[in-house]
Amino acid sequence: MTAAEQPSAAERVTLADVVDRTITVAETVDAVATDRDGAVVTFAGVVRDHDGGKGVTALDYEGHPTAAEVIRDVAVTIATEHPEVRIAVLHRVGALVIGDVALAAAVSSPHRAQAFAACAALVDLVKERTPIWKHQRFLDGSDEWVAAL
Repeated sequence: MTAAEQPSAAERVTLADVVDRTITVAETVDAVATDRDGAVVTFAGVVRDHDGGKGVTALDYEGHPTAAEVIRDVAVTIATEHPEVRIAVLHRVGALVIGDVALAAAVSSPHRAQAFAACAALVDLVKERTPIWKHQRFLDGSDEWVAAL
């Protein structure tokens, strides 16, 4: 494929959204897998039962109205920095319970090193820039707001 035939960074972001529904890594894989790619690297950010030494019972994620636009911009930034990858990323908002997937991502590439590097960079930048806040509730009855920014 010549440089002129290469899809743009925006075209290589096949899925990037903030949603209020159950999400899976499988749907992100389905969005990026192609016959030309020899690697698909995935990430699942799963709600765990503890944080900071305290037991977590449940949590809610709330997103700013621009969160979907920001997560798409983040994905395009990573696709620009990694020109051979395809990217899919979803962040869930709303009420989640232990074991739910809060962040799902998949990155495909002809070679594994590119896919691993892009997926790691994607997850870090999503957590750094996407305006989503986490409200955790703990076993002791206390709660805490955590900014994703």
